[in-house]
Amino acid sequence: MSDEARWDVPGLLAQLDRHLAAAAAAEPDGAQVTPPPGYRSDAKGRLVPERLIPAGELIEDQMVRMVMAYAVDLANQISRFRSHTTADMLSFLDALREQYGKARGGRKGNWSAMSYDGRLKVVIQRQDRIEFGPELQIARDLINECITEWSDGSRDEIRVLVQHAFEPDQQGRLNREAILKLRRTSFADPRWAAAQQAIGDSIRVVGARKYLRFYWRATPEAAWRATPIDIAGDWEHTPEPDAAQESTDAQK
Repeated sequence: MSDEARWDVPGLLAQLDRHLAAAAAAEPDGAQVTPPPGYRSDAKGRLVPERLIPAGELIEDQMVRMVMAYAVDLANQISRFRSHTTADMLSFLDALREQYGKARGGRKGNWSAMSYDGRLKVVIQRQDRIEFGPELQIARDLINECITEWSDGSRDEIRVLVQHAFEPDQQGRLNREAILKLRRTSFADPRWAAAQQAIGDSIRVVGARKYLRFYWRATPEAAWRATPIDIAGDWEHTPEPDAAQESTDAQK
């Protein structure tokens, strides 16, 4: 059976159009005009007769719309799957709490559940999203004082780490990992200790993201293999990553 026979292609394309229309309507200037038959809207919103559009561009348009129709449908399925799976796992955890006389709800941390035969495992992970308060500027000033005063060349790597930590990227975000790494670095200087305290006081937990991981193995003695489904993000609200971030992610 061909792919098109398994998929409702017209339905997927219609779903894509509805998604784009709804997203456009939510924008401040999102009024969209449906082109009349025989016309297409270009990227500037101008109506162009189809007969004047080069054949290659029409084929490209068809290809992109087809791929995106499949992608939006899969993203919707993954979003529903993530919601149902998380609800099932948290309901199980609440039932387990009741069994031991604990109240339902509460903070759900990292944990895993396994099939009885030991060959299937589902992992739910929680990662806090943090921001840094004004105390971070105090920490930066204290650390810069230390580095300026220290003349030992062996501490050049600390200078590089500090510059990396406190220089925002193109989106204005600070390097969380580098800042936390600074907090784990210790020197016998009261200003450095005060800087560590200031970094800790600057941390604000502003939310959390849940990750689901799926693993299987052929036998209970075999190594775990991951089932690769990326369901950590909210696909409708995730901006396109810049090239620098993609490069960083690829190195992890």
